[in-house]
Amino acid sequence: MRWFLRFSAVGAIAALSCFAQSKKIVNSESDLPRFTYQVNGNVADLLRPDSPAFQNFAAKVQADLESIFKNYQIEDKATERDLLEARLSFEELNGQNEQGLRTIQTIRGLEQKPDAKLAADLIDQAMLEARIDAKAASGPAYDSAYTRRLAQAVNPLPWKVVDDRVRELKGNAEMRTPAFLAGMLAADAQPMVDKSGAVDNQTAWEIAALRVTAIYGAPLRGRTAEVLQSYIAKNAVVRPDIWEAREVTLTSSDKLTPVLIGIWDSGVDVKVFPRQLYSDPSPGWHDAHGLAFDNRGGHSKSLLLPLPENLRKEYADFLPTLKGLEDQFTGVDTPEAAAFRQKVASMQPNDSRALFDKLKLYDPYIHGTHVAGISVRGNPAAKLVVFRFNDQLADLNFAPTAAWAKRLADDFRQIGEYCRTHHVRVVNMSWGDQPSEFEKWLSKTGEGQDPDARKKQALELFDIWKAGISDAIKSAPDTLFICAAGNSDSNAGFDQDVPPSLHLPNLIAVGAVNQAGDETSFTSYGDTVAVDADGYNVESYVPGGTRMRLSGTSMASPGVTNLAAKLFAVDPSLTPEQAIKLIKAGATPSDDGRRHLIDEKRSLQLLKEQAAR
Repeated sequence: MRWFLRFSAVGAIAALSCFAQSKKIVNSESDLPRFTYQVNGNVADLLRPDSPAFQNFAAKVQADLESIFKNYQIEDKATERDLLEARLSFEELNGQNEQGLRTIQTIRGLEQKPDAKLAADLIDQAMLEARIDAKAASGPAYDSAYTRRLAQAVNPLPWKVVDDRVRELKGNAEMRTPAFLAGMLAADAQPMVDKSGAVDNQTAWEIAALRVTAIYGAPLRGRTAEVLQSYIAKNAVVRPDIWEAREVTLTSSDKLTPVLIGIWDSGVDVKVFPRQLYSDPSPGWHDAHGLAFDNRGGHSKSLLLPLPENLRKEYADFLPTLKGLEDQFTGVDTPEAAAFRQKVASMQPNDSRALFDKLKLYDPYIHGTHVAGISVRGNPAAKLVVFRFNDQLADLNFAPTAAWAKRLADDFRQIGEYCRTHHVRVVNMSWGDQPSEFEKWLSKTGEGQDPDARKKQALELFDIWKAGISDAIKSAPDTLFICAAGNSDSNAGFDQDVPPSLHLPNLIAVGAVNQAGDETSFTSYGDTVAVDADGYNVESYVPGGTRMRLSGTSMASPGVTNLAAKLFAVDPSLTPEQAIKLIKAGATPSDDGRRHLIDEKRSLQLLKEQAAR
């Protein structure tokens, strides 16, 4: 699930270059400073317009934010954009309208994706311009000015570039009631406050952004949706779906060799795939269809992430809500999305928080099964092997320790050894973890309250974790590991996201594009991202056998896993390096060189031509 100033004059930059040289160079996310801010009681109260605590809270957060701009030279555009987005929130809250508009232009200048260069912060831009026009931040004149300004900004935009982003903007705007936002924030941040009495700077920036939306964006959501829907209605054409023409369906007449596909994920409902399972003749402690580890790293017999009994009983009834939420976030107009909008309209903060608390469990519950369905489609030789662990680290209800990290690292090494000894040819890894995630986990469990000490402890835990994953991949050199690039619209290498930041000969990372082959707004990138695949509204199975469309690089990665498994099924003698070469050679680059779209037909044709030589 996805939830969402520099001097421009050359002379000014040159004049300040001597000061820039004294700044600390930031080459990774961990090089940035950490801050914490005391919060008492209900964190969502900070979103209320009459919150007595927000001004003192905001003054400290803003001062620390400006100290980062002053003292650090950031070598990553995505991180610089994030910091500027935080600054923009405070400019909007403080009525710095002209400065806010300049910040938006700076953000767009740092954007790398074509749609973001044109449409980043469209709603914020219209609000700031309306304030200037109406000389007010509310009232009939302001509302009219906002509607006019948003229409002026949106209507000239090229549909083929911004269509998904505009749909997403509309879908998100329709949900953003103050109660919905309050519950979303509480689900994420209240555990920090309850355990540590404070929030970190990333969460503080989120609070500022949500406050802008709750106070200024939410009252305009009807107007926002109306303007965006008018643009959609005037321009909407069905974009061509390039993927069906590229996909290959193998049959038994292709003389296939069985190929084992590992799904290293949060678990799989193996009952959905009765004819596509590998059965270990000597399973030992684990299930015949794979290995499963519980949250603390112990052995488990359950290949599907266990749900609490009450959520297990509610699961089937909750699926339409889950589909409605997903469709609404991506701007897909379905009956489920309409029903979800109706539900949101009457939600209280406690209802919203309950929804997001459920999603913390339902999302990983369905994730691995959806990934598995994409990985095996069109391949009768595919045999699934499940490697289950729970990647939702920051939501685990115990504090991480070095002993825990070592236990999980050993579990990962067991996965690598299993791949080597059982000849698992390809493994999908649609997940990733960063040092900052360990910091958030420590904060939510009351550990490491000093921000510098917490960062140090998180890095120590992360290094153990990272070594276990890296060792597992290295220990199975005949297995190709394929991972998701991530959904944060950032550089996986700068973020130190593992596995997508790792440089290993038998590992590639995958970015997400839509049905027409254009970059999604959420996909991350980096020098390890070798190819791109469909990651937008991709249909597959969820536990129980229902089919559902989900979006994310998690859905793009198994598309490449699917291709790799077909290559291995046709020619089992291929090494991972040879398979990677075929996948890359078959991909078609975009004109700007940012994307390399996989093509199963072309890669398999190249394999046939290679065999004929």
